Amino acid sequence: MRCISWKELKTIVPYSRQHIGRLEQANQFPLRVTLGQCRVCWVLDEVRAWLQVRIDSRSLTDTPDE
Repeated sequence: MRCISWKELKTIVPYSRQHIGRLEQANQFPLRVTLGQCRVCWVLDEVRAWLQVRIDSRSLTDTPDE
């Protein structure tokens, strides 16, 4: 199991900290893990699984017209 920091998370998911927080509160994004008073991380496998669900749910209408 590997945990990632905010810095690495934002390279995978291009959302702001505020939007990630809103998604977490709505149970629509993997919850962060509190490591200490000022440090959090996300489980990489959970973030990848969340992203894979979005990739798998794409339809042909999600792609731009050429």
